[in-house]
Amino acid sequence: MKKLFAQLAALLASAVIAGAAVAAGGSSFPLDRFPVDKLTDQAALQNGAKLFVNYCLNCHGASAMRYNRLRDIGLSEDQIKRHLMFTADKVGEPMKVAIRAADAKEWFGALPPDLSVIARARASHDGSGADWLYTYLRAYYRDGTRSTGWNNALFENVGMPHVLWPMQGARGATIEDIREARDPKTGKSEGFVRTTVSFDAQGHRTEASDKVTGGHPHAGKTIKLGKAEGGGVSSADYDSQVADLVAFVTYMSDPTAGTRVRLGAWVLMFLALFTVFAWNLNRVYWKDVK
Repeated sequence: MKKLFAQLAALLASAVIAGAAVAAGGSSFPLDRFPVDKLTDQAALQNGAKLFVNYCLNCHGASAMRYNRLRDIGLSEDQIKRHLMFTADKVGEPMKVAIRAADAKEWFGALPPDLSVIARARASHDGSGADWLYTYLRAYYRDGTRSTGWNNALFENVGMPHVLWPMQGARGATIEDIREARDPKTGKSEGFVRTTVSFDAQGHRTEASDKVTGGHPHAGKTIKLGKAEGGGVSSADYDSQVADLVAFVTYMSDPTAGTRVRLGAWVLMFLALFTVFAWNLNRVYWKDVK
């Protein structure tokens, strides 16, 4: 019982951390739509599980997900043990993180959040949690000013490096920031100034500023990502791999969702049929009542 309470406390703390990260890492960068058909593609979910174990489980745990639930996406117990179980001894154990908590705090400054419910925690009025994750994993660019060498257009100054870069490759970015300039003495507006910061695919930074003339400028920041270079797979293949990974992470947040949807269809059919019988029965009971 104590172990169960500890797991629930860890899961709640992860949700709080994820929620705080949303507030801290807010961005005007538009979300791309996650291909939802991946959620019902068993091969995609299996590939996503492999990617999760190989790239995510080194630092992020999934304490609410047990290895034996992978049988629900078509994997046998033998396949789970041979190819996916690197941090546990029994298939009934949760997907624990490989890194020690003390090491994570020393290296990253904080323990990386548990990913059991990250797809739910990242949902907002801008899109679903799957949309956020799908965009986030495809929005990294090189930034030599950061200790990790990476930054993210969706989550500015994110602490996590780009672990999938061998597949995607590296790319640069151009950040355009327009702000209103004011006289430091009088406080009067002196128009708008545009600061353009560029990073190439090696992370080298350049900056230039100019006064905005003409039109009706508005203060704001926009980020344009360059083309990825040196990746192990094509851009389309990388997007597909990320979609598989996000599909599995979304599945982890609610493994019974598919079963509920299928069961719900049968329940609605039963209720429709029952309504017909109930209406006819009511008509028979009341036909002689004046």
